[in-house]
Amino acid sequence: MPRIGDPAPAFTAETTQGPINFPADYRGRWVILFSHPADFTPVCTSEFVTFASMQEQFAAYNTDLVGLSVDGLYSHIAWLRTIKEKIEFRGLKDVDVTFPLIEDITMTVARKYGMIMPGEASTKAVRAVFVIDPTGVIRTIIYYPLSLGRNFDELLRVVKGLQTADHFEVATPADWRPGEPVIVPPAGSCGAADDRVGGAESGVECKDWFFCTREISEEDVEKAIRR
Repeated sequence: MPRIGDPAPAFTAETTQGPINFPADYRGRWVILFSHPADFTPVCTSEFVTFASMQEQFAAYNTDLVGLSVDGLYSHIAWLRTIKEKIEFRGLKDVDVTFPLIEDITMTVARKYGMIMPGEASTKAVRAVFVIDPTGVIRTIIYYPLSLGRNFDELLRVVKGLQTADHFEVATPADWRPGEPVIVPPAGSCGAADDRVGGAESGVECKDWFFCTREISEEDVEKAIRR
């Protein structure tokens, strides 16, 4: 099972948008690689409607979507056609899923990424999410059980948070949203800690030497990370 900080395991596969060579085809872009248990299932259907409806929002942050299940290509195609022609979810309908959905009947890719968890299901992938950066390194891993649909606002927040942390060399606190204060890296020496607590570092507010924040406006965040 790959870990955060590891290179994303490489593979080639057939998808609903043609063959892909992953992650090489996505070099220079962020990717959300996610798995779902099966085609023609209700929770997965609700997720695909939601993901597809948010595809442009993710693309605005240089982020592509790639799905996977252990179903075959023809099943994928039939299911995505059904979603477009028949499914309405939370006011969303006539939704066209245009991001790639990987065929993985042999479970080769699912096993490379640790998406098969026998305690949950030995023949289906759990709801795994891998956020992979433009250099092909895994930056976030989230797992959900078969019964729990994902929170897509949180997935978009993760992308924004990672990109903000990288660009401004900061960290983001609990429940952070663009426009809220960010965490400044801890001081590296006693002298630096004293300076921060004493207010010597402009724009930095400290509750104590190790807990310091600074303001970055939502406009500045969006300007830095939005494409």
